[in-house]
Amino acid sequence: MRDRKIFVGRKIRAIRQEEGLTQAAFAARLGISTSYLNQLENNQRHVTAPVLLALAEKFSIEMRDFAGGDEDRLLADLAEVFADPAFGGQPPAPQDIQLVVQNAPALALSVLSLHRSLRQSGERLAELDDTIERSGVLVEPTPYEEVRDYFHYIDNYIDELDQAAETLADRLDATGSDRLAPLVDYAERRCGIRVMIETGADRAGTLRHYDEETRILRLHSRSGTATNAFQIAHQIGLVEYGELIGSVADRADFRSVDARAVCRIGLANYFAGAAILPYRRFLSAARELRHDLELLAERFGASIEQVAHRLSTMQRPGQQGIPFFFARVDRAGNITKRHSATKLQFARFGSACPLWNVHRAFEAPNGILRQQAETPDGRRYLCLATVVTKASAGFHAPVQTYALALGCEIEHARHLVYADNLDLARDTAFEPIGISCRICERPNCHQRAVPPLKQRLTVEPNHRGQLPYSF
Repeated sequence: MRDRKIFVGRKIRAIRQEEGLTQAAFAARLGISTSYLNQLENNQRHVTAPVLLALAEKFSIEMRDFAGGDEDRLLADLAEVFADPAFGGQPPAPQDIQLVVQNAPALALSVLSLHRSLRQSGERLAELDDTIERSGVLVEPTPYEEVRDYFHYIDNYIDELDQAAETLADRLDATGSDRLAPLVDYAERRCGIRVMIETGADRAGTLRHYDEETRILRLHSRSGTATNAFQIAHQIGLVEYGELIGSVADRADFRSVDARAVCRIGLANYFAGAAILPYRRFLSAARELRHDLELLAERFGASIEQVAHRLSTMQRPGQQGIPFFFARVDRAGNITKRHSATKLQFARFGSACPLWNVHRAFEAPNGILRQQAETPDGRRYLCLATVVTKASAGFHAPVQTYALALGCEIEHARHLVYADNLDLARDTAFEPIGISCRICERPNCHQRAVPPLKQRLTVEPNHRGQLPYSF
């Protein structure tokens, strides 16, 4: 597959304007002509490696800023939006969508927001094809959708919170896998929070309850050490770093009070994960242990889910880890958590691709499944999947079961223990997967549930293949 040409005129112009330089002065610093710079800024020429290196050297710009992660996500999201029948007519050409994303990303985000406002509040209960109906009724995006998109477009990394959590971890001076006792001591000594880990059926189902008047934090013993340590770190974040969390939420500029409240919880969760798995120590251990989830969980006294989630956030400038995607899926195929620092995109609506190995994890609950997968854009991934079960509160209590998905692009696979003995060079070793049936254009998928929205169907009454139609 040929290397993709990179057009970053908007970013180059922003750097020049931040430096307060004219095009002539900026071009001189880069060692290029003014006319060439003008063409770069207007996306008439693609940026070359020498220019990227000059930008990094002369202006201390991180190369990752030009990786196009945000543009790839916007392109995928807009492609799905314009495939919606609600728009009707001929959808824009891919090059037109790319032009909008490159030159007017704010307009692209506005289109996504407008599309959300066209969505109807619910799905038809009896709709077997899982197609979402649209109407002219204006509806606001849900608070969870707003917050999900916020974390999605910042690569799930918040530097100031991550740094503050790492400072807290250094103060705890926790050794070995015991994170609970140092957190209890810190909460009581520095924050004035009394931690009570209780037993009994009356507290079953309650992970955390904090009384602001008495400053008592009540947890349940059945939750386990890893979960209780996380909940204590969460509460410390809200109490001791509440202003910082609030300022981050304010800058997100949510359209509703509820979205800001949901985001504060998400930010406190982010802080807790970063405090239990501090960036530099965790990154060093991940590299040492070749990203073995079980060994990392054992070393830090964390859960597999906490470790997998944390791996998807390791994008600190200058100290990046492997870009991972992470998702949590229930038995019905609903994605209840999702973060991606990779080019892999998750379906915004409907179910995920049935060929993705995360669905098979429920059939093999005692191990980690591996899959070499290729998406329609030609990118290849090493996908991992495993099942986790939340602790139950007794025989009559319901049990929560989820499948976790974690993966990275195949170029990073050699750094994972899970790539051992896999043939990463053989084309036939990679299974074709997609984002969702609604926008996947693979013509020969044996698991297709619905036709792709952008294709005209052909129905032959005298011929039947795997599907009752072709396109």
